[in-house]
Amino acid sequence: MRLMKKLPTWEAPELLIALTYTKLLLREMVRDNSCSLCKLLPYILVHRVTEHDNRLGFGDPFPGGRINDAQLNVDQYAALKELYLGGKCQVEDTPSPWQFWMVMLKSGNMDTFAAKCPKNGHRVGPIGPDTAFPCFGKGCMNQPLMYHDYTTLQGPNLTSLKGRFYGSWDLDSNSSSINRGDSNRSYYSVTWEKELGQGSWVFHHVLRTSTKYPWLMLYLRSDATRGFSGGYHYPTRGMSKVIPESPNFRVRFTLNVIRGGGPNSQFYLMDMGSCWKNNGQPCDGDVTSDVTRYSEMIINPNATSWCHPGNLNVCPPYHTFSNGTWVHRNETSRFPYSAYHLYCYPGNAQHLEAPYSLCDPYSNPQPQEIVQILPHPVWGEYGYPTRQGEGWIGDPRTWELDVGRLSQSLYFYQEPGTPPARRQWMSIDLGTEIFKDPDQVAEWTVSDFDILVLKQ
Repeated sequence: MRLMKKLPTWEAPELLIALTYTKLLLREMVRDNSCSLCKLLPYILVHRVTEHDNRLGFGDPFPGGRINDAQLNVDQYAALKELYLGGKCQVEDTPSPWQFWMVMLKSGNMDTFAAKCPKNGHRVGPIGPDTAFPCFGKGCMNQPLMYHDYTTLQGPNLTSLKGRFYGSWDLDSNSSSINRGDSNRSYYSVTWEKELGQGSWVFHHVLRTSTKYPWLMLYLRSDATRGFSGGYHYPTRGMSKVIPESPNFRVRFTLNVIRGGGPNSQFYLMDMGSCWKNNGQPCDGDVTSDVTRYSEMIINPNATSWCHPGNLNVCPPYHTFSNGTWVHRNETSRFPYSAYHLYCYPGNAQHLEAPYSLCDPYSNPQPQEIVQILPHPVWGEYGYPTRQGEGWIGDPRTWELDVGRLSQSLYFYQEPGTPPARRQWMSIDLGTEIFKDPDQVAEWTVSDFDILVLKQ
């Protein structure tokens, strides 16, 4: 207790990976009244997650408990570890506690001969060659290497928090080759910075594709603090202590796009993830009937509308305007085709309106439905960009988006005659998906990220 009075403590629990623990040395100094260092350091940094915690792997028991059957299941261990780390990072708050920001790394590589991924939630065998998915051969679905610069107090007055992790999917890399930026090596980096007592966290992201890994994704996510998150069929942890629900929430953040990631970078100004069944009921973990629902706005000006009168299969069946009126996609004089990049139905939908396209059946544990939109005047009332190039390179902005109202107006599939689903968005994120384009680099910063839930 004397230590806590002597040295105000700054904790960084919202970072998923918080590392070194420096308090013990100072505690010993306080005991023998020789703490000259205490007069020099205004703060100490307490890390709730140790290096041992970070390195826990399949089969290792979690500290403080015995190993159980679930920990011996390779498919469940990562999910259990997230809950364990969430318990260590949890901060009590009203109306519920929160844990940490989530950074998502994904690769689009898929070995179609390995039979690793279910198809619309169903186990399938090898499907043979498929040019839709890049793969250089056996092992192409590997997890990336990760290196970690522990969060520390920096600056002349030791009042700046800064940490980083970085790595590569190319397993013959090392920290030196990654930091040098060797050509044709995949790369990612996320750096977080904050001044004590002022401002917000600033997250700096870099993502580079390579010949072997041409389809990569990097997102900063605010996930639900309990229950499922977008794209997951098991409980997760996060920052959203209240799950935002359409139409009653807004999202505010500052985005600075420094490098765009090339013409095939689907940079998402806003990406929302939810889950409900086609009968409108909430998801329960049954991957054959649960459906992940995504809505994404792409702000890369190179992204064009695939939805047009000659390609109705990638248009939603109808569009709802902000005043509540709607128009069918066949009404060519009124339907805003250029407001949509694409729409695809979930693979387990039973009542499809032809022509139609089905979403990729392998990229999620369960079927998925995707609505991708582009800057257009119809989204202006919700605070979204109305013209290509707004918010892009050289145009950093602070956005306040009426995500709740917009997401309420979008078309999502349900079986006829079923009650409307509650559109609760367990994941709110932004970042980029560089789609099958090697040797491209995206770089951006995000700060002042807030989800504003409106009183009802």
